[in-house]
Amino acid sequence: MEFVNDKKGLVPCGPYSHAVRSGNMLYVSGQIPFDPISGALVGANIEEQTAQTMKNLVSLLDTVDIGLKNVVKITAYLADWDDFSSFNNVYAKYMGDHKPARATVEVSRIAGGALLELDAIVEFS
Repeated sequence: MEFVNDKKGLVPCGPYSHAVRSGNMLYVSGQIPFDPISGALVGANIEEQTAQTMKNLVSLLDTVDIGLKNVVKITAYLADWDDFSSFNNVYAKYMGDHKPARATVEVSRIAGGALLELDAIVEFS
């Protein structure tokens, strides 16, 4: 087992890793729309926050030389279900034709007051 942290980002703010590699799988901890340098929340709306969260996921995957095409499953946590359509539009732009399994749920609170959080399961090919 290998603990993975984004080489371009902040150190995790708690007792966890950004991701854990086990065999040919990478289990990605929740990604939220924080600026990787300052740690500040980025974006005033779901579109901006989704874009930043996806950028953070891409950066983390780049750390281990893989990309979004390796994503097998994503769980999306939304603070407001009414944001689903807008979230989905931005998410689709990043994922393109790649359509991994996904669960999307509404939750009452997300760290830092974010509007969404994503975690992922990724396969090394």
